[in-house]
Amino acid sequence: MTHEEILQLLYEETLVGNAPAVSDGVNGGLQDGLEPERMLYDALIPSLEEVGARFERGDYFVPEMLIAARAMQGALDILRPLLAETGTAGVGTFLMGTVKGDVHDIGKNLCNIMLEGSGFTVIDLGVNVAPETFVEQVDEHQPDIVGFSAFLTTTMPMFKANINALQKAGMRDDVIVMVGGAPVTPQYAEAVGADGYSADASSAVKKAKELMQLRRERVPA
Repeated sequence: MTHEEILQLLYEETLVGNAPAVSDGVNGGLQDGLEPERMLYDALIPSLEEVGARFERGDYFVPEMLIAARAMQGALDILRPLLAETGTAGVGTFLMGTVKGDVHDIGKNLCNIMLEGSGFTVIDLGVNVAPETFVEQVDEHQPDIVGFSAFLTTTMPMFKANINALQKAGMRDDVIVMVGGAPVTPQYAEAVGADGYSADASSAVKKAKELMQLRRERVPA
């Protein structure tokens, strides 16, 4: 297969969520001297962007997104160490966790894969994450964005508790705060003082990049 054919295969098989074919394609590409960056930026990321576009149009639903994301995850597992060696610059660092009292993680995990597939370095704190843990981890990792996920209306008030904790620690202005989850609305996100909200994994990537760009434009070089 030519390099172009391998890239086309990666694009198409990621789109339909054929994880074994994607992993085989990546390994085959590496053996054939195809650069990890080309596979990521010319095939895998465009495919995931198309998955997101199909989801937004209503052609794809959560199950299709999940299987495509899992196929992408398999490719990333192979490429990640190689990309690190070449020093491929990431988009930014995203610290993510489900808030205290909430153990739902499917949406969060899907966001993580989509974000990582789009070039973010993702640090996942898991579920039931206390405000003080978010503060400690923000201090340690210095992320560009911190994401709070909640699936229950009863745990949504933890958004405000987390933001207050960051404020108290003097870190609120150092990090972009995004919130999301099934019951969350843009109005609620604004009310608790978050910088951004996303309804799903596809829009999370767009919003995260948009917020990063806005911050860069505001900070003088």
